[in-house]
Amino acid sequence: MTTAGTPSSSSDTTATGAARPGGPGQLAGRTVSRVGFGAMQLERLRDDRRAGLALLRRAVELGVDHVDTAHFYGNAFVNGLLREALRPEDGVLVVSKVGADPDPGGRIPLRPAQRPEELRASVEDNLKSLGVDQVPVVNLRRLDSGPGIRAEGDQVVDIDDQLAAMTAMRDEGMIGAIGLSSVTAEGLRRAIPAGIVCVQNAYSLVARDDETMVEICAAEGIAWVPYFPLGSAFPGIPKVTEEPAVLSAARSLGRTPSQVGLAWLLQHSPNTLLIPGTVDPDHLEANIAAGAIALDEAMVASLDAVPSRSADVPLG
Repeated sequence: MTTAGTPSSSSDTTATGAARPGGPGQLAGRTVSRVGFGAMQLERLRDDRRAGLALLRRAVELGVDHVDTAHFYGNAFVNGLLREALRPEDGVLVVSKVGADPDPGGRIPLRPAQRPEELRASVEDNLKSLGVDQVPVVNLRRLDSGPGIRAEGDQVVDIDDQLAAMTAMRDEGMIGAIGLSSVTAEGLRRAIPAGIVCVQNAYSLVARDDETMVEICAAEGIAWVPYFPLGSAFPGIPKVTEEPAVLSAARSLGRTPSQVGLAWLLQHSPNTLLIPGTVDPDHLEANIAAGAIALDEAMVASLDAVPSRSADVPLG
């Protein structure tokens, strides 16, 4: 697994010589493929570790060199898969996150971990489970916006205090760069002086509340990494694949609705990087292939006209 070094790659190919799906993008001073991989769903393969390892190796073969993870995905199981599957020569940039800890017995298997000392402990957990000396990028997962759990009581922490902890760990070499997740526009503006390299918020064709954030990130050279890029199975969050305009474009192109939704994101803003997740090899290949889809002006106009609905659905 890569840490702070920069393996040999070019703007057109990865360190393994694979063509970059979606073309080249920038993250933390590195060139990465614009279509990466979100590892959260790999927890579903807990009983078939071999399948999880094979899926990650296939992703690398297909040109993925940006993987999103967290120690709390499967309580270190997912990070353990990455540690075993990825090799230094693959040149994969691993991005993790902190702000929550595993809570296997809870209604939701996560609990908030927002206090500065908890952020440090979570980074230490990631270092251990990934088996690295430095996590290349760590996203600070805020809990005051977006779908998911909410911070209460002493878990309501000012972002400046959190950023002080994150920058200290960066200065110490524990992390290479800082990102943000589920952050508000105000929070992002306050954080920019700390040197933010990416923002992960819930965002898709049907949930574009954060359009201002996309513009801020583009202007500041910050990678925009939407999660729930096709909506979500969570109640109350609309699904991109059910939109008539998406279904129509998919029929015209001979592609799937999911591929159209991903292609729209790539064309919508040049600083967008995708991290769609799956445990199915065929679905993985379809996600990668979405990077080669070109939507014409009429399709883009039709898709842009799809109404946006909020993705801000708290779960607890």
